Amino acid sequence: MSNTILVGAQWGDEGKGKIIDFMTEQADIVVRAQGGANAGHTVIVGKTQYILHLIPSGILRKRTTCVIGNGVVVDPIGLVEEIDGLLKAGIDPKGRLHVSDCAHMVFPYHKALDAAREALKGKNKIGTTMRGIGPAYGDKIDRVGLRIGSIRNPKRFAEQLEQSIKRANAMLKALGAKPVSVKATRESVLKATRRLKPYVANTFQMLHEATAAKKRILFEGAQGTFLDIDHGTYPYVTSSNTTSGGMCTGSGMPPTMINRVVGVAKAYTTRVGEGPMPSEDIVVGDLLHGMGREFGATTGRERRCGWFDAVTVRQAVMVNGITDLAVTNFDGLDTLPEIKVCVVYRAGSKRFDLQPTDLDVLVKCKPVYETFPGWLKPTDKIRNWKDLPPNARRYGQALAKLTGTKLRYASVGPARAQTITL
Repeated sequence: MSNTILVGAQWGDEGKGKIIDFMTEQADIVVRAQGGANAGHTVIVGKTQYILHLIPSGILRKRTTCVIGNGVVVDPIGLVEEIDGLLKAGIDPKGRLHVSDCAHMVFPYHKALDAAREALKGKNKIGTTMRGIGPAYGDKIDRVGLRIGSIRNPKRFAEQLEQSIKRANAMLKALGAKPVSVKATRESVLKATRRLKPYVANTFQMLHEATAAKKRILFEGAQGTFLDIDHGTYPYVTSSNTTSGGMCTGSGMPPTMINRVVGVAKAYTTRVGEGPMPSEDIVVGDLLHGMGREFGATTGRERRCGWFDAVTVRQAVMVNGITDLAVTNFDGLDTLPEIKVCVVYRAGSKRFDLQPTDLDVLVKCKPVYETFPGWLKPTDKIRNWKDLPPNARRYGQALAKLTGTKLRYASVGPARAQTITL
C-alpha cells in the first residue's frame, strides 16, 4: 500500500471511517492530520459499533499505530472521554496512540464562542457543529492558541490557560454571551491534560523515521472536499484544509512521499448544515431517512440528501489528485427502479462541468441528470464484485467514468466485511 491519503470527495459523511478501517489491515500507521472532534467516523466490527471523533479508526486493529498530527485541533477533555470509551470496550490505546506536541487545543470557551457567533448570524448561520473548531483554528492563526506540547510544563500551562480563558470571556461579553467559569474550565482542562501527557510526542520525527523504515502510512481525512476552507462552498465550510494537501501540512509529510490518493463518495449525495447542494432531492431524503439512515454521527442531525453529483466529485478528483474511488452505500439504492446522476449544472444559458466558485451563481445552478436503471435486489450480503447485480456494477463504473477516476472499492453496508475490492 505504501503511503496513501484517504479523503472525502463530497461534503463529508461519505463513509471514510469504514473504508479506513478496511484499508488499515495493510497499514502500519494511521494518521489524522486536520479537523477536530467535529468529525464522526463510524466503524462496525462484528456486532460492535464504534464512533470515533479524534482518534484514528486504525486504533481498532491491535498492531496499528495511530497518530493525531499537528494540523488537528484537539479537545483534551473529549480525547480523554474517547480513550475511556475504548478502554471500556477492551481496547487500550496506550503505546499505540501518539498526539503531536504541535497540535493546538480546543477548550470549553472555544465552544462557547462558536455558539455565540453562530447565534448572532441568525438566518445566515453556517450550521457549525458547535465543537469549537473554528475559534480554535482562529486562535492558531492569530498566534494566541495553546499547543499540546505546552502541557509538559504544568505550571506555565496553567498560567497560560487562565490568561486565555479571561481573554475569551472578554470576547464572550462583547458578543452578549455568558462567560465561562475560569475555575471550572481550568480544573476540567488540567485534569484531562494530566491524563494525556504520556501520549504527547514529536510525531513529525516519528513519521519520517517510519518512512525510512519502509512502514506503510495511511492518512485519514476528516470532513470532505467541499468543506475545505479554500476549495469548499465558502463560507459554508469547516476551518481546515480537508483536501489531500492538508494531509501533508497537517502531518509534516511532503507530497513526494505520497503514493496514492483514495477518494470516498456515497452512491448518492448528502450534506449536513447550511449551504448550496444542487442535486438535493426530497424523494431521496425521505427514502433514506425512512430506512433509519443518514443521521450525523457527531451531531445526530438529519442529513440533507440528493442524487449523486458527478460535478462535485469530478472536481474533488482534480483538487485531491484522486487515483482510486471508493463508493459507499450502494445498498441504500437497492429499492429504486431508476437512479439519477447529476452530470452537469445549468444556470440560465451557462453550463458548468465544475462547481462555480461564486456562491450567488452556485445557488442558481440546476442539475442536469442522466438516469440509470436500478437493480431492485438487496446487495448487503454480497461480498464479490462479480456477484453484484449487473446494473449495480454498471452504475458504479459509470460514476468512476463520469468523475475521471478508477473504481477501487464498493461498499454494501456499514460493517467491515461489507466492503468489496475490485
